[in-house]
Amino acid sequence: MDVFAQLFGNLLVFVYHCFDRIVINGYLNGLSRPEQVVHFVREVLGIPVVSKEVLSRRTNDYQGWVESYARNHKIPMEWAGKGVRKEDYVLPALRRMERRKAYGVYFIFKSMEQGRTFRITVPKYPTQDPNHRILAHQTSRFTHYYFYIRDEVLGPIVVRMASFFPFHATYWLNGHSYMEQELKRNNIGFRKDDNAFLTVDDVAALQAAADRLSPRIIRKQLDYWTLILGPKFSKKERSQMGLSRFYSIAQIEYCRNFIFKRHFPIHKIFERSCEIGLWRLTANRISEIFAVRLDKRLRGKLATVIDQIEHGHHVFRAYWKHAFLKQYEKFSRFLRNELCSNNLRDFGLKKGLDHLDAVRQRFQTITDRFAGFQAQCLNVHVDFPLLQRIALPINIGSVRYPGIKLHDARIIRLLEALLHNGSTVGGWTTRQIHEAVITTFQLSPKTYGLNQLRYDLRKLKGHGLLQRDGRRYAYRLTRKGVDVALLFLFFHKRLCGPLANSRFHHKPDPANRPNSKLEAAYHKADKAIENIVHLLHAA
Repeated sequence: MDVFAQLFGNLLVFVYHCFDRIVINGYLNGLSRPEQVVHFVREVLGIPVVSKEVLSRRTNDYQGWVESYARNHKIPMEWAGKGVRKEDYVLPALRRMERRKAYGVYFIFKSMEQGRTFRITVPKYPTQDPNHRILAHQTSRFTHYYFYIRDEVLGPIVVRMASFFPFHATYWLNGHSYMEQELKRNNIGFRKDDNAFLTVDDVAALQAAADRLSPRIIRKQLDYWTLILGPKFSKKERSQMGLSRFYSIAQIEYCRNFIFKRHFPIHKIFERSCEIGLWRLTANRISEIFAVRLDKRLRGKLATVIDQIEHGHHVFRAYWKHAFLKQYEKFSRFLRNELCSNNLRDFGLKKGLDHLDAVRQRFQTITDRFAGFQAQCLNVHVDFPLLQRIALPINIGSVRYPGIKLHDARIIRLLEALLHNGSTVGGWTTRQIHEAVITTFQLSPKTYGLNQLRYDLRKLKGHGLLQRDGRRYAYRLTRKGVDVALLFLFFHKRLCGPLANSRFHHKPDPANRPNSKLEAAYHKADKAIENIVHLLHAA
């Protein structure tokens, strides 16, 4: 991170790091194993035979309760359509909830999905207990409910509740949503687009809000919504079985966000980073970033790829076991490095929600190493189509200004005259510039007339390379104009001309070259161009 900030600090507005997407599994402690279900039915409920009908009765009761809850609270509930992205479908309902500044459930989806349940079978051979049944875990297809909630602390979250024993629950939340709620509570101004903060009044407060997301806060809110929306148990059943939820992290993402001042450098830097990263981010380098030893017993992926998620939006990924590091640019405003894990055991970490702080520390270290590697890759020359942009005509209001061509001899002469002779504090009038051009290049007034000069000055002024001195008709180069003039002249006369001559007409003999530093540099440039051509052919 220090290297990245040192190299690109002048291009950045601010940097922050936080948890992004978090997926948590909620297991019902007292009813997760077959023997616990048998004890619950026979000892707590007083039903001698554990049958499918007994478990189905609890399912029917819960499904009926969900239907009544949606009807009483006027919450829309629909079956999830095939190919429908749920988050996009419920977004209008969330926007209505935000406009009303209300909190709670705003939509319910029903979905037939595979889930973990129990299979009940009669023993093959008779036992001493005629009511004995064999329970075993199985995967079957049954109804799941997706509750879309706007929480006062965590922001928008999703709770998926299974409608059959053991009532497994899954929770989706986002660290950016929590940070948004914290900033609103503290009256700190910001602008957020999707899952990224683009501007904020207090960067330190933003980072502090990200660091405050703790297991205690998450557990408190998840317990509340599980009690409200989950299957119902009596006080007796809860006390005898010790029913509570154990929260386990199924998937987690940690990101570092680099917010840039301008749109231009982001895509070019990212594009160049992908090109070099595919070559340099080898298996050994990936193992160094994740701080693990590389051996033949490594399970899972170990590769670098570029995925095209949608048209024009690419993601650079470095896979390691069941985790991956990815980098992408979004909204032409920020660059994001993100670490995603689908199994925390790969990092030697425990999955319990209580170990969230250990996950944060470990992931910060890994993303820090990745940012250091990316800084080295990004510290390169990138393409800026200056010549292409200046060559195109531009419109300012209703006025159209022609483009400026690099090979235009008139423009080259004019820029050279302005660069060397137009350094007067008050600028040079059109006649003075005309006299300087025809005198310097030994031209006749008929070859380069005053009207032709006015046309060229108009082009330079339209592209922001020339400016007037107040209300006077006197001109001088702007700061951008000086840079463009130097680039044009050096490129045309001192760089491109000699190198092109050596490539296409005559290459000087290096053994008999004069004792000149400039000539030695030309020979080095010739050799470097040949090497670049060979590398491009190999690529």
